[in-house]
Amino acid sequence: MVSISKDSEILESWQQVLAPYSIGYRIKLLSQLLTRKFTEKLEPFGLTPFHWLVLCCLWQEDGLPTSSIGDKLKQVGGTLTGVLDRMEERGLVRRERDAHDRRIWRIWLTDAGKELEKVLPPLAADLRDQAMMGISASERELFSQLLNRAIANLG
Repeated sequence: MVSISKDSEILESWQQVLAPYSIGYRIKLLSQLLTRKFTEKLEPFGLTPFHWLVLCCLWQEDGLPTSSIGDKLKQVGGTLTGVLDRMEERGLVRRERDAHDRRIWRIWLTDAGKELEKVLPPLAADLRDQAMMGISASERELFSQLLNRAIANLG
């Protein structure tokens, strides 16, 4: 028979893994809140957070193959293809066959897609600053490093 104090110790140790106290639950909640707020900021532009991610990839390196965008974003082809279809319909990107390998489609920003680089990153920075209010630069850096380590541990 386990003593009540032993049961209490076990239950107390489990508190760290039970929602709403677990770090996983709180990271999920933070992600949901950030996504909801960012979706609101993107809505006037007719964009989604996934559009934002694709734009970020292309702002850093225009003309990426579809597969490279998928690899960077950890997305399966079907999901990405639909997003790229909608972005092409909106005139934000264009697709071209690779000059050296006709099996590869490269994604290029249009002028409209390039113009969004002047508008959207400041909106993202404002949201980041709102979320990190009261958190010092060194704490932000540590938080980022710890998240990267946890992601690497599970990746």
